[in-house]
Amino acid sequence: MVGHDTFPSIGVVILAAGASSRMGKPKLLLPWGTTSILGHLIRQWEAARAKQIAVVCAVGDDGILAELDWLGFPPANRVYNPEPERGMFSSIRCAVEWNGWHPEITHLAIVLGDQPHLRNATLRVLVDFVAAHPDTVCQPSRQGRRRHPVLMPRGVSGRLRASPAGNLKEFLQNEMVATCELEDPGLDLDIDRPEDYEKALQLRAGNEP
Repeated sequence: MVGHDTFPSIGVVILAAGASSRMGKPKLLLPWGTTSILGHLIRQWEAARAKQIAVVCAVGDDGILAELDWLGFPPANRVYNPEPERGMFSSIRCAVEWNGWHPEITHLAIVLGDQPHLRNATLRVLVDFVAAHPDTVCQPSRQGRRRHPVLMPRGVSGRLRASPAGNLKEFLQNEMVATCELEDPGLDLDIDRPEDYEKALQLRAGNEP
């Protein structure tokens, strides 16, 4: 349990094992500012005071691995999903079961690989919200609808490891969730298709650097 006067030590899980079939190319390797979407997500969460960042990769994904090498991302923080075709929840399970988390990590942030357009301020607000609700799963919401990223105490992630749920939404139905209402329009957009990427670039133009 984390005391309310203690700032959370957040371990970030960046989900990068998907096939990007609807995009037609690996979306985490798409350009984003001076780097790639993957590089931006790593930078963004570093700026949001993440204590540790792990990237979940598909075994044998040479493109993602080469990008992580180019970014100087440490091999020790790469988590490998041997069966990415089983979907996003399989990658989340791999991250939860991973034994490489630093012992001081109190929460895990499950970060989609296709939301680089979220405002930096949104992530800062979420981290502060977790500090105020340290024993509960926390999610942003917009217009009353829960969005990503999902931030969960390590105790909750332990229950996820043993859960028979088929996906994250199903798992969270049995958890107490605190929602933080935010007005970031990027919460409504996932980059699945080329037209989504163009919309995300437009949102980026209005975001802070």
